Amino acid sequence: MKNYTYSGWKLNGFVALLLNVALVVAAVWLFIHTIEAFDFQPWKLIVVLVLALLAFIMLFGYVMLEPNESRVLLFFGNYRGTFYNTGFWWINPLMSAKKLSMRARNLNVDPIKVNDKAGNPILIGLVVVWKIKNDGAYNAVFEIDSPSELGASGANARMNVLENFVAVQSDSALRQVAGMYAYDENTNSSPEEVTLRSGGEEINERLTDELNDRLSIAGIEVVEARLNYLAYAPEIAAAMLRRQQADAIISAREKIVEGAVSMVKIALERLSVEEVVELDEERKAAMVSNLLVVLCADEAAQPVVNTGTLHN
Repeated sequence: MKNYTYSGWKLNGFVALLLNVALVVAAVWLFIHTIEAFDFQPWKLIVVLVLALLAFIMLFGYVMLEPNESRVLLFFGNYRGTFYNTGFWWINPLMSAKKLSMRARNLNVDPIKVNDKAGNPILIGLVVVWKIKNDGAYNAVFEIDSPSELGASGANARMNVLENFVAVQSDSALRQVAGMYAYDENTNSSPEEVTLRSGGEEINERLTDELNDRLSIAGIEVVEARLNYLAYAPEIAAAMLRRQQADAIISAREKIVEGAVSMVKIALERLSVEEVVELDEERKAAMVSNLLVVLCADEAAQPVVNTGTLHN
């Protein structure tokens, strides 16, 4: 990666401005003195022209940089470095400068339809925080070309090109990462398997790494990449909702049965220990059945009072 800081002619802008004014004053004074003295010697005219030309050329060397801005400098097409010094400066006026912002920017990738690892169509969106690396100005300007529809010139043209590049690569990276994980846990997945819903930081880190690999050619660093939208596609959303509801009902039933069995076991043990009543195996089975019906039923059980003997 070809990146280095400009080390050519540079001068504090205010000092250069004083020197510029001094050249103008000297040229004007010498010109007026020559006219008043009627002393039109060629060398004096040449000196006046040289001083005026130098003062005029110096006017094109002033640059002012705000924090997190830079100028990529070219000398007749040759890259001479990147100028990062904040403030008011004067540099070689024969240099052409391309303005570049080093500040962080947001990109909100609208939800796109992709297939997850299980082949289910899902909608997934992404937000990316990115910026140009401190040593990535050369790549940002000279490694990425602009599409024809983004070919406008100007200070913002280069940033528009970079934003378009980040948007395209973010879309591609999001599709790739989404296809590596299932949307949610299912019967064919292990409990330890990471999913898009449960992955959290792991998914975000994977996205960040993938984007950094893709955007390094442009000298761009991804500060953060995070999923901001995740849902099933509309054509399967209703079916997946029913599946989730069924899974929830099964899980709840398992808990109910587990608790009912424990309560029946405790009841039989207490009846036996405290010798409340003697039950044979057949009556124990009937009691277990009745208790399970009462404990596992969706609605309250209606009791039936037996007015006969225990065996009637």
